[in-house]
Amino acid sequence: MRVMVLVKATEDSEAGRMPPPEMFEAMGKFNEELVNAGVLLDGDGLKPSSQAKRVAFDGPKRTVIDGPFAETRELVAGYWIWQVKDMAEAVEWVKRCPNPMFGPSEIEIRPYYEMSDFGDAVTPEIRERDERLRGQLKDR
Repeated sequence: MRVMVLVKATEDSEAGRMPPPEMFEAMGKFNEELVNAGVLLDGDGLKPSSQAKRVAFDGPKRTVIDGPFAETRELVAGYWIWQVKDMAEAVEWVKRCPNPMFGPSEIEIRPYYEMSDFGDAVTPEIRERDERLRGQLKDR
């Protein structure tokens, strides 16, 4: 099961406050554990929303919205993509994670959809295209 693990933003992360070396060291050790366990597929930190843009869709209309965005607790400051056996394993890994922020913080775990979750809506042609595209991504 693949999950995206979202590190929620805080006022500090939105202000661009950089963590001290000991926070980087602790997170580096945790990431090393994830790699050694075969769990970590990808992950990174994200710059504050002041450097971001959103594109709003309304039918054919597109509107670009410049950051920063107001609801800090709804923003993402970083992410991991993990391969785990189930949600319980993902939760256990997150509980071992050093606090990614200076004060109170949250990490959200969201499972990926798998093609099998879509049932009959996925035709053999759609499944074949998806497999072909995923193969192309792995070749990069």
